[in-house]
Amino acid sequence: MEKPIPVIGLAGYSGSGKTTFLEKLITELKRRGYRLGVIKHTHHKDTRRPNPAGAAVEVLAAPDGAFMFREFETEPPPEKVISMLDGVDLILIEGYKQGRWPKLAIFRHGVTERPAIDPEDLLAEISDVSSGSAAPHFSLDDAAGVADLLERVILKMKKNLRANIPVKQKWVRIHARQDP
Repeated sequence: MEKPIPVIGLAGYSGSGKTTFLEKLITELKRRGYRLGVIKHTHHKDTRRPNPAGAAVEVLAAPDGAFMFREFETEPPPEKVISMLDGVDLILIEGYKQGRWPKLAIFRHGVTERPAIDPEDLLAEISDVSSGSAAPHFSLDDAAGVADLLERVILKMKKNLRANIPVKQKWVRIHARQDP
């Protein structure tokens, strides 16, 4: 079994700034030395142009990395997608709003509503206005502040796991490498 990898979600509606904030957060966490896995969930069939020949697995390889697309008969559950990532310190997920892991709610006043997130899963709000929630609030430009919060959460998760103290399993995915 591999080491547990903390999972943090970014939830918000289209136009909220999720992708822009995710890019800032990745830059900040990478600067701090973290290896990150990122999952972007999409419902749109046009996100990736289908392989015209119909290959079940397609890999795009370049000198600096590779991208793999694997075809499934039905949409895989988030846990299956998460299990495909290894060798990282943290997994950030954009989308899968209903997943049971801590989430950053991202929204912009007058542009998008605050996403409906189970209060138990709400880690922080990232917005130009506070909703009045008890969760910490950060501006859309404060990737460093959110990274500080994530470092505290990750350290606590890992410390509890090393000490065999039960951690909310919905917030940490422990998984052996699974072949898709």
